[in-house]
Amino acid sequence: MTSANEGCGAPAGGVAASAAAGDQAVVEGRVIHDGAPVSTGYARLLGTGDEFVAEVPLGDDGGFRFFAAPGSWTLRVLAPGGLRAERSVAADYGQVTKVEVTV
Repeated sequence: MTSANEGCGAPAGGVAASAAAGDQAVVEGRVIHDGAPVSTGYARLLGTGDEFVAEVPLGDDGGFRFFAAPGSWTLRVLAPGGLRAERSVAADYGQVTKVEVTV
């Protein structure tokens, strides 16, 4: 049996952050399927032309968090059973961009 962290050095859900973004650009959210959190899978942050930037395993609560540069990003969620979703997100300094993804 493989764990959610196997093959990815990031902590599940991403690095913890305080409630305020301060001078950071933060993209965070939760992944839901049939009303329940998806705790097995990955969230990826992609740049222009689907350029891979970062990936974190989903937390037990389906959560993820990225510290990003300001700008437009694509958030891609991959979970077992062929569950997949993409969302366009924008990040800016001093803001926490919250995203709920339903797969």
